[in-house]
Amino acid sequence: MARIAGVDLPRNKAVAFALPYLYGIGRTTALEICEKAGVDPTRKMGDLSDQEVAKLREIIENDYRVEGDLRREIQQNIRRLIEIGCYRGLRHRRGLPVRGQRTRSNARTRKGPKKTVAGKKKATK
Repeated sequence: MARIAGVDLPRNKAVAFALPYLYGIGRTTALEICEKAGVDPTRKMGDLSDQEVAKLREIIENDYRVEGDLRREIQQNIRRLIEIGCYRGLRHRRGLPVRGQRTRSNARTRKGPKKTVAGKKKATK
């Protein structure tokens, strides 16, 4: 089993479909990596030689941010936004949508389950 950036890639899948198992690499990037390495994207990961796997590993490590490094960078960016107190940072801090989506209705993924608010009480005479 080929191990790249600490992730075991499935041997039975084509290279173009196995590389996206790495966080930060999608289908398009996987095809770019195959082209740079000179590897046929339709070949199975198990059929690659050690040199081809090493070439893929080298290209990914040198040219792309993946897995832990990418996650750490994203977290640092969010932390920086929160620290400087900008609008996007406030939205992150409050757990609301950051990119201008409506929140009067929807946004349940970001806001969590509904919190019931008591209705108006009727005045007694």
